[in-house]
Amino acid sequence: MPKLKTNKSAAKRFKLTGTGKVKRTRAGKSHLMVTFSGKRVRRLRKAGLVCKREEKNIKRMLLA
Repeated sequence: MPKLKTNKSAAKRFKLTGTGKVKRTRAGKSHLMVTFSGKRVRRLRKAGLVCKREEKNIKRMLLA
């Protein structure tokens, strides 16, 4: 069976943590942030984790 290629678009969006969870950036931080409160912008800076249902598919794209 041939090797699988890493999905490059997924590799740019997701990273794996040391424990094997999938880390992601939060949406809504590209433009129009003047209208957001400072609290909301600070919250968007922090990375989030992918939910369990999506994790399996994303790991397949990254570790292929």
